[in-house]
Amino acid sequence: MKVAVWDTYVTKKDGNVMHFDIIVPEEMKDTTVIYSYGRDYLKTKGQDRQPLTSNECRFCHIETVSPHWEAEIKQKGYFIIEMENCQ
Repeated sequence: MKVAVWDTYVTKKDGNVMHFDIIVPEEMKDTTVIYSYGRDYLKTKGQDRQPLTSNECRFCHIETVSPHWEAEIKQKGYFIIEMENCQ
């Protein structure tokens, strides 16, 4: 399975910048859906209502799915990789 990596930087309520990747199936092209996945993730981090648009989230590259991502992608449609300031 090939997946698309969407590189995402969102300014948190405290001013720090969260960096995370949204991983979706390669064929997923609908940015409305991809951004909604990011917003769902932000809610789990207490960062709901923070902007997440094309300014914060951009397609980066295609890669082969990691086995530990695949089950969650099949279940939820996406996987989040936390990179920086995601606590």
